Amino acid sequence: MRQNFYSKEIIQESLKLANVLKINDEELVLIGRMFGYPGMDFENKCWLILGKYDLDMLVLTCGVNGSYVFSKGAMSYLETPKVEVADTIGAGDSFTGSFVASILNGKPIAEAHRIGVNVSAYVCTQNGAMPVIPEDLKK
Repeated sequence: MRQNFYSKEIIQESLKLANVLKINDEELVLIGRMFGYPGMDFENKCWLILGKYDLDMLVLTCGVNGSYVFSKGAMSYLETPKVEVADTIGAGDSFTGSFVASILNGKPIAEAHRIGVNVSAYVCTQNGAMPVIPEDLKK
């Protein structure tokens, strides 16, 4: 959700077509206000969106406060690793890309989640949005 290039209708139609939603904590607050459930805690908002739109997964990243993966009947939470941050540009995209690649390669959700967190943490230690990923993180 960038600038003003979205609306409630666009989000609703997109969710109807999606099977996985990756969102950050700020976007969740915005959607909560837009959809009429601003007072709900973040977990209940995630479960509500997952069920209402029949998503397979909802991935919620919360910066330094960790990340969550909600799936039908299960939730995975991981803390954000403490690293010396050089640049956060690309952190969300690297998380999403490595998580999705892991899922598509048959990894279980918890392992894909861990991989996404580790790649994203590494990207934060580097300058620029697209650093070369070390071989140990690619495996």
